[in-house]
Order: sequence, then C-alpha cells, then structure tokens
Amino acid sequence: MLWALGALAIAAAAMLALPQALKNVIDQGFTAANAAAIDRYFLWLLLAAAVFAAFASLRMYLVNWIGERVVADLRSAVYKRVLLMDPAFFEVTKTGEVLSRLTTDTTLIQSLSGIGLSVLLRSTVSFIGSLVLLLLTSLKLALIILVLVPTVLLPMMIFGRRVRRLSRASQDRVADTSGLAGETLNAIQTVQAFTLEELHGRRYDDAVEDSFTTAIQRTRVRAWLIAVAIMMTFGAVTLVLWLGARAVLDGSMTGGDLAKFLSYAIFMGTSVGALSEMWGELQRAAGAMERTVELLNSEPSIVVPDKPTPLNSESRGAISFEHLSFSYPSRPDTRALDDFHLQIAPGETVAFVGPSGAGKSTVFQLLLRFYDPASGRIVIDGVDIAQADPGEVRAHIGLVPQETIIFGASARENIRYGRPGASDADIEAAARAAAADEFIRKLPEGYETFLGEKGARLSGGQKQRIAIARAILKNPPILLLDEATSSLDSESERLVQDALEQLMRQRTTLVIAHRLATAINSDRIVVIDRGRIVGIGRHEQLSRDNALYARLAALQFGT
Repeated sequence: MLWALGALAIAAAAMLALPQALKNVIDQGFTAANAAAIDRYFLWLLLAAAVFAAFASLRMYLVNWIGERVVADLRSAVYKRVLLMDPAFFEVTKTGEVLSRLTTDTTLIQSLSGIGLSVLLRSTVSFIGSLVLLLLTSLKLALIILVLVPTVLLPMMIFGRRVRRLSRASQDRVADTSGLAGETLNAIQTVQAFTLEELHGRRYDDAVEDSFTTAIQRTRVRAWLIAVAIMMTFGAVTLVLWLGARAVLDGSMTGGDLAKFLSYAIFMGTSVGALSEMWGELQRAAGAMERTVELLNSEPSIVVPDKPTPLNSESRGAISFEHLSFSYPSRPDTRALDDFHLQIAPGETVAFVGPSGAGKSTVFQLLLRFYDPASGRIVIDGVDIAQADPGEVRAHIGLVPQETIIFGASARENIRYGRPGASDADIEAAARAAAADEFIRKLPEGYETFLGEKGARLSGGQKQRIAIARAILKNPPILLLDEATSSLDSESERLVQDALEQLMRQRTTLVIAHRLATAINSDRIVVIDRGRIVGIGRHEQLSRDNALYARLAALQFGT
C-alpha cells in the first residue's frame, strides 16, 4: 500500500506538471527568439508524460495486487468462519446463499478494492491537486468553482444511498437464485424421477427475473447519479471558463494562464465524474460488504471455553447422560429429549430403539456437541463436555452415519479424512479391516481413483465400507453407528457387518437401530419414546415386559 501511494504521488505530480509546461509553451514559446526554449519546454512535457505513464502503470499494478490479496484473504476468512458454525446456523441459512456471498459478493468487493481503489485514489489526488493549483492560478475563478461544488456533491449523496440499498437487495436476489439452483442440482435425480424439470425451471426463471428487476432498478439510479454529476460538473466548468475567457479579453489573465486553468479544470471535472461513478460502485460494494461482514461476524453458539478441561488421552469411553432436556432452536416448543438419564460403561455396546422422532439421533447430536442441552450435562471419562474443547470431544468419537458422505477426492484421501496425518500403509490397513481393500484395488487407478461427487462411482455398500475404514483409521474410544447397514442388500450387509464387528471391539459403541435385528446382540437396548427412556434391557426381557418394544418387535419379526 505504501509503494502504491508513493507511485500515486509521483504520477499525480507528473500529471499536474503538464499544464504548467503547456502554459510556458503558449506564453513564451511562440516566437523565433525563443526557439530553443520551446524545444526545452516540449522536452519537459515529454519527460513529464513518460514519468506519469511509468508510475501510473506501477500504481495500477500495485493497487490491483492489493485488491486480489484482500479478496483472497476475505474469502478464506469467510469460509473458515462458516466451517466453525454449528447446525443451528444451517437450519436457517441456505448453502447456496453462503456460496453466493463467497463468490458474487467478494467479486464485487474485488472490483472496488482493485481497479476501483486505483481510480478512487487517482481521482481523489487529482481533484485535490487540481483544486490547489486552480486556487494558485486564479483565486477568483477557483472560489466560484468551490461555491458550485456542493451542487455536485448533494445529488451524489442522495442517489448514492439509494444505490446502496438497491445493491444489497440485488445481491440478496442473486443469493436466492444460487440457493435455488444448489438445492435443485443436489437432488437432480429426484427432480428428474418426478419429472419436475419444468416446475423447477419456472421457479428459477421467476427468481432470475426478480434478480434482473432489482439490478435494473439499481442500474437506473446509478445512471441518473452519473448523468447528474457529470452535467453539474461540466456546467460549472463551462461557466468558469466563460468568465476566464472574459478575463483574457480584458487583459487580467494571459492565454497561457487560461490554458493552464482550463487543463486543471478538466482534470478536476474528470476526477469528479470518476468519483461520482466510483461513489455508485462504492455503494454497490458496500451492500455486498454488509452481507459478507454478517458472515464474518457470525458467532457459533458452541464455543470453546476460556480454559477448556482436557480429556484423558487414554480415554476409556465411559459416558454419562445426566438428566438431559433439549429442544431444537427451530422447534423451541417441542422437547426432543426430556429428563434423559443413562450411564454407559467403558467398552459397552448400547442400542437405541424407538419410533421416528423419538430422540435417538438427538442423543448423538448432543454427544458430538453440535448443540448444548437446555439442562443436564454429558460427561465423558469424568469430564463435562461443556467444559472441554468441542474439537477434542469430537476427536474421541468416531461416526459411521446412515448416509455416508464421500468427498470429491481419491479413495485414499477419503479414508485419510479419518486421520489426516495417516501414512499410506495405515490407510490400506484400515481398508483391509473394513473389507474395502479388495474393491478399491479393482478401481481403475486403485487407491488413487477419483470417486466422483458424493461417491457417484461407488455402490451403497462400498460407501459404507469407506466410512468404516475412516472410523478404523481414526481409532476412537467411542463409536457412534447410525444404522450403518439399513439400506444395503444382504451380501453388502454381511460384509459391512463383519467390518463393524472388527471396529466395535474394545470400544464403547452406541448404535441407532432402526431394525431390531441390529440391536439383539447389544449389551443393552434402550427404548426411547418422545425424548424419554421408557425401557432398558435385553431383547427377550423387553419383548416380554415393554409394550412399545414388543409392538416394534411384532411389526418387524411377525411375532
């Protein structure tokens, strides 16, 4: 920035020296006696132009570098902030809107902080320098211009505020289109299966049309802003030049002084015109910046304590749920868990069963500390997880979800997500333990094969085995299984079940069991209904003594 300002100062000085050279040419150069002087003046004129060209280009390069650097840092900061946000944030914010702020909004800011900043600095220095030299050339004419300046600035301020409001609205409409497109493309097979292409096409057309209408309103106001500013500016300059021409005729001013004054007036008028246009750009970028700053200033509700309590590095996996009560932020009047109390011993396998919406997944969400309970607490190996670093808590827990997320990377990198610093040998060992090594080696490039977006090149069972390999590589003391075999065919289920048994050895394992066959071999089965524990025991005992479990068993086993 300092180098850019230095280059700007030298370029501006060279530019403002040009009218002085022009004055000398007009007043002293047009006689045969001053032939040598005119050569000298034109040489100085050429030298000033060369200095101006060199340092103007240097200033433009440096300022554009600043713009690119600012936007790169801004995008990185916004993305890292979004990664820290908890699930409550994403309940009310569309992914497409976040992406719009990362791309469209930051591009607008880039245009201002790069080329826009260059024009802004150049025009500001040119305006101030021209004004000072106008005052030195003719105080009377310069004062008349100063009196006329407020008539130029007032419409800029009025129109500029409207441009800013419309720019914010325009960016919101663009974000709406991004959100709609992202939502549709992420479910493209469902859209096509239900032949909803035309419906979603119309919805997107409506969103684009709203965006277009708002953008045109903004453009119309900006056009008025520029037209009024340029007309007022050059109207004022024309008036002053008319007065200057009269001064030359009555002998109070030389032709060279008028030419110099004219040059500075043109510099100043051009600067005001550029500044008026940049004022519109500034207001537009300010609307985008407001939206971006909202993300930067967002604070997750789950925060790291000032002095977090460390978890035992040799964790045994003892878990205690102590009288938990919790409601989701989007459903504050509905209790997802109500006085939930349960002790789990190290190495124990506990299955949670119950109807949909009973609260089984909520137990996992709270244990991973995606949310904090309204009352009660969760303790791992004697440490209240609310007093621990959430990252450290999650490092002690391995998750195999029902719907495995496969990233757009190679098979090796997808497994490496379990432990980013793992060696290739450790990754392949984890794949063998998860019964994934065989099918991975049959892929076109083996472990280096790109798996496609969301694992498009894999079957459901293969995705699950990749997820199990991740968990094996992570080697956590606590394992969460969200019915990892519920959507698989019999052969894939057997392979995945064998891999899970390998993974569950000597770990505390919590299983969400949609199918009771998964829960039968657990040490204990916990029956949940409407957020409360309504039964704990083994399959035979619960089938006999618990009405809800007996009904679920009758539905699934036909007995």
